[in-house]
Amino acid sequence: MPRLRDLNLHEHLGDPARKAAFVTPMFDLIAPRYDDFTRLFSFGMDRVWKHALVEQALDAATELRDALDLACGTGDLAFAVASARAGTRVTGIDASTEMLVLARARAAEATLDNRVEFREGDLAALPAADAGTELVTCGYGFRNANLAPALAECARVLRPGGTLAVLDFYRPEPAIWRALFLGYLRAAGNLVGWWWHREPVAYGYIAHSIAAYVTIAEFTTAAQNAGFEIVVVKSYLGGGVATHILRRQ
Repeated sequence: MPRLRDLNLHEHLGDPARKAAFVTPMFDLIAPRYDDFTRLFSFGMDRVWKHALVEQALDAATELRDALDLACGTGDLAFAVASARAGTRVTGIDASTEMLVLARARAAEATLDNRVEFREGDLAALPAADAGTELVTCGYGFRNANLAPALAECARVLRPGGTLAVLDFYRPEPAIWRALFLGYLRAAGNLVGWWWHREPVAYGYIAHSIAAYVTIAEFTTAAQNAGFEIVVVKSYLGGGVATHILRRQ
């Protein structure tokens, strides 16, 4: 595994074709502590956001047999959807093999009748059939992908009328709040990255990726351009985090 400090962060973030070369080994590195980090740095709000996203998604996806969870990590959203809807099969997809190891270990202990499985894959080239699912969830994933191709893939795999539910960080629009928000994430991320992994950029990366990403409004427009109707948009932390519920036209 390459050392993250030896990779040029700005070059990788600025080139969609090279982004995965940084992001995938980063997630392999942080996988054992990833859930701890998301809870810690959100002051516990990560659980609230994910719960709200799943509730909103299931309200929109009234008929649900098959679902995909993209950038699934250790499977929080996949397990939540399967637990809430008996009979629904959920496939989690992630590019990080270490995340998938942890997700599959959780699946082995879950009492969900083998309705949750995990596969390796990329957001820009999903291992899924055309129009084969009613719901796609994605937590913190689009920011780490090439946005337009990833949204196009979601449109491809969803049936007409299907639901895309997204939770992610976004670049806040107010300049003063943006500076404070990103400054906190950068400083705290670098500290914990060094403390836990001896790689400051492992978590400091988050601030850099948000600064290079879109605002909530820009993501909304990109989703509409990809063929989605807006159902619900909910903003948190002054525009630093949001959930989107989108319907495939």
